[in-house]
Amino acid sequence: MKDVDVPAFWQRLGLPGLIDLHVHFMPARVMEKVWSYFDSAGPLTGRDWPINYRWPEEQRLEHLRAMGVRRFSSLVYAHRPGMASWLNAWAAEFAAAHDDVVPTATFFPEPEVTAYVEEALHNGARIFKAHVQVGGYDPRDPLLDGVWGQLADAHVPVVAHVGSGPAPGAFTGPGPFGEVLRRHPTLTAVIAHMGMPEYDAFLDFAEGFDNVHVDTTMCFVDTFGDQEALGRELAPRLAALRDKVVLGADFPNIPHDYAHQLEVLERLDLGDDWLRAVCWGNPDRLIGAVGS
Repeated sequence: MKDVDVPAFWQRLGLPGLIDLHVHFMPARVMEKVWSYFDSAGPLTGRDWPINYRWPEEQRLEHLRAMGVRRFSSLVYAHRPGMASWLNAWAAEFAAAHDDVVPTATFFPEPEVTAYVEEALHNGARIFKAHVQVGGYDPRDPLLDGVWGQLADAHVPVVAHVGSGPAPGAFTGPGPFGEVLRRHPTLTAVIAHMGMPEYDAFLDFAEGFDNVHVDTTMCFVDTFGDQEALGRELAPRLAALRDKVVLGADFPNIPHDYAHQLEVLERLDLGDDWLRAVCWGNPDRLIGAVGS
């Protein structure tokens, strides 16, 4: 499947398009730094990572729209104090300028974090991003306890990169975030990359906590080798979790075509109803539940 074929994919399913909750738009200089990280990530990850969509911002927006991605996030994330607040301001302006962008925000453990998270919620943020691997912080940090509570109370989903892929961090893996979930069992969390590579433990969370979901980002793609065996292994659990799996592609920071993510989901052979839930119904419910 090529990107030009994506509209035929969702039209066959009878959908109005796609909703992707794992898309990155950032200030230009921040995006350039992210791309530079992937350019040099070979020694860290053991693989080359060419950015497939290293395009100007407007071209990236146009490409998503041409494929029929109707709603998408602009996931930003902080890796040091003093960064999250201005990223949130940028993301709010970006969403205000583009009706199809889901208003997005982030946070970092620092004394003022609950204040600017409250401000972001008040200003309409409908999804948050927590990147424990890049941020290098402990999600159990006491400074964040109030934030997890704020998000749980507001029913606002947080896309949490807490798995140890593509390289482990000091606080990645199911242990630290599992403690967060036990403290805040109603938190609406979307486990990025399905918790790669600790799939089983993070799927346990989706099975055990009412509001924990997983996204499909980079899962089962052939870019780094044959993943069909992994797909067959996880397919029964994913079938049972149909209402807790959401589409994510990691656009534009991917070394393959956007369409390939859809192709490998179809290859799981879990049926059209499953694909409809993943590609539209579940993400639509999550971003529509804010404030309910």
